Amino acid sequence: MIGLLRGTLALRDHDEVIVEAAGIGYRVAVSPDTSASLGELGQQVLLHTHHHIREDAQTLYGFDTVDKRRVFEGLISAHGVGPAMGMAIMSVFGPEELAGILATDDINALCLVPGVGKKTAARLLVELKSRLDIGDVTTAVASTEAVGDQPADARSVVRQALAELGYSAEEIRSAIAAVPPGDDSSALLKAALRHLASGV
Repeated sequence: MIGLLRGTLALRDHDEVIVEAAGIGYRVAVSPDTSASLGELGQQVLLHTHHHIREDAQTLYGFDTVDKRRVFEGLISAHGVGPAMGMAIMSVFGPEELAGILATDDINALCLVPGVGKKTAARLLVELKSRLDIGDVTTAVASTEAVGDQPADARSVVRQALAELGYSAEEIRSAIAAVPPGDDSSALLKAALRHLASGV
């Protein structure tokens, strides 16, 4: 099983990258935020990987942190959640955001994931609470929010702001996927609004 991949970023596509290591190019499925975190082509990168093996295929899923890989593995252990849905969830929510959703039973937030309706979201809330170890993350989120009442995750602030402005779930997904990594919710909101205004 391949659990870690270090090499040169040789190619970046929409939802995958190729990392060259010892003359071999490994195709790795990644979420938009992980792809953006890897930097420019030609740079040395490190990905924490989940090696998914089926009878007809083998796929590497890569993450820029161990926590993201652990959350992904927790997601795909839930009934009815395959790697595609796991990556869809990880593309919309980071570990801290997901912890907050599970802690507050936020069905509407899970419905922002493509292909997840309210019935599926309700089932996922129950399943994921029993499969994801969110205690430490939830505590960290709560303590961070208690200091100056500042939300722990800037993207969740942007998501909520866009929803309050009347944007659809699809528009919010597109905007969140387009904004660069960062912790400044104001800057991220401006980037999201610019993306929506561009009509891309």
